[in-house]
Order: sequence, then C-alpha cells, then structure tokens
Amino acid sequence: MREDGRVSDEVDERVTPPLVDEAVKKAAVCWVGVGDGPASALWCLPLDGALLVVTGPGEQAAPGLADAEAAEVTLRGDHGGRIVTWPARVTRLRPGTEEWDTAAPLVAAKRLNASGSAAELVTRWAAEGCAVNRLTPAGTALTGGDLPAGSLAEQPRPASAVRAVRKPFRLHRVRRR
Repeated sequence: MREDGRVSDEVDERVTPPLVDEAVKKAAVCWVGVGDGPASALWCLPLDGALLVVTGPGEQAAPGLADAEAAEVTLRGDHGGRIVTWPARVTRLRPGTEEWDTAAPLVAAKRLNASGSAAELVTRWAAEGCAVNRLTPAGTALTGGDLPAGSLAEQPRPASAVRAVRKPFRLHRVRRR
C-alpha cells in the first residue's frame, strides 16, 4: 500500500514456499556452495526471511561468498537430514550502512565464544574486512523427491590441522609376568 492509501502497482517478487520459510526460521547451520565449489557448513542467523552469515579473518571460511552474487543453500530438518536446497541471492552488508547498523549487532550477539562484547566484535568485523552476508531465497527450491537420493559425502578437505597418524609398532601386546 502506498502512503496515500491506494494499492501499489509494485509486486513483492519474494514469494517463498512455506517449507523454505520454516527451515530458514529454524536454521542455526547451513551449507553454502558458491559456483562449482564444495559447500561449506556455516553457522547462521535467520532474520526477516533470510540468513545472515559472517565470514572473513578470525571467522568462518567460505571461499568466494563475500564477492558472490548467488549461492546454493542447503538446510537440515529436525531429524538432522537435508530437507531443502535453494538458490540464494547474496548481498554483502557494508559497514556504515543502515543495514549493517541493524544486522551486525544482532549477529554479533549470537556469536558463540567471541572474545569481547558484541559492539567490540562488530568494530573488529568492520576493521578487519569481515563480510556479513545476507542470503535471501531466490528461485525454485528442491524439496522431498527432488533432492538427490544418494549420499553426497566427500573426502575431507586438506587442512593444516590434519596430520598423518603413525601406526603403532605393536597392537594390543599383553605382557606376561
């Protein structure tokens, strides 16, 4: 509705299925894939029908998300399994904007194990170039029978924390007395 009381000619282009709306409302973790890259598990905060995700120095890693315009988001249900995958429009919230001033403190307040207060965390995010991204549903979601039936498990990605485990020289040796 417009200010003069007449109905607006503008149409809200964001119409999402009820399953996507409910999954977004309950989301604490999402899997986000950018382009052809593998999906990354990220903690998120639902806000106004979208998910907010923080990435960057000292935060979670999601290669390419900060500069992407689109991504693919997968959410789990109450049973722990995947229930919906949907294309998302990615919007990076910039420090100093009204969107940043509204959303960043909310995300910082929900950030677990953060050192310092929420205000200090928001200041650090702005200073270090961390990205607060809004993932908004945009397009047709895959649900139920449309989702892949097989496992999408992959080999663990190489990381600096992983090291080869040396096999013991002897297994289960029992000493006799």
